[in-house]
Amino acid sequence: MKELFFIGSGKMATAIAGGIIKAGLFTPEQMGAFDPDTGAAANFTKLTGVKAVSDSPVDGISSGKAVVIAVKPQVLDKALAEFKELLKDKLILSIAAGITLEHLAQITGARRIVRIMPNTPALVGCGAAAYAGNSGVMPEDLELTEKIFSAVGTVCRLKETDLDAVTALSGSGPAYVFEFIQALADGGVAEGLPRDTAQLLAVQTLIGAAKMVLETGEHPSSLKDKVTSPGGTTSRGLEVLAKNAFSGIVMQAVRAAAVRSRELGKK
Repeated sequence: MKELFFIGSGKMATAIAGGIIKAGLFTPEQMGAFDPDTGAAANFTKLTGVKAVSDSPVDGISSGKAVVIAVKPQVLDKALAEFKELLKDKLILSIAAGITLEHLAQITGARRIVRIMPNTPALVGCGAAAYAGNSGVMPEDLELTEKIFSAVGTVCRLKETDLDAVTALSGSGPAYVFEFIQALADGGVAEGLPRDTAQLLAVQTLIGAAKMVLETGEHPSSLKDKVTSPGGTTSRGLEVLAKNAFSGIVMQAVRAAAVRSRELGKK
């Protein structure tokens, strides 16, 4: 009997499986995977040591205690339709963005379902995930969810109605941060720094600032004040950001992404 079986073996599934193994939660032999793309299946096996098949998931689903749904949301219905009878008695852990617990129950017939919103930094063991379970989940199901996603980062339990906000903030957030890193580096290049040096400094600055927030427990505004001397360089830069509504623009981006997440969920 397998502890965990993945339907879909892309980058996120690979990151999760790798984190589980590194944390010692399960061994490669206690997991399995299916992906109709033979290349993706082979790569999953190469990187994790977990056997992935590309012909049929029937044996894997049948032998798995829990099934991780790691397929793109637009193909989820088609991918799972013929396996409803096999899935109905399993714990379903879905990372398919925007797919509601209600819809997952309809397509799988399962009574125990957890919906998780991870993000791409899970690929480097530094993810941020949130999850919500339906009324049928058991305490041990939620405990397993916590253990799995703690293996690749930080995880928190929320109401399902909060997951659209999570999608907009931490799900889409890495893209906003990448944009900011590029902008910081571009500013450095405009002032004469070599591109590779500017990018390195920009990246390390974000890592360091984030660690200060986490490790000091101080509010970001308090830490910002400690960097900002009256009439100094930081003050001048912050003045430009304020004049161009930097904070407001970021908030608008998060809210727009949340609206889009709700739209996709309804579809």
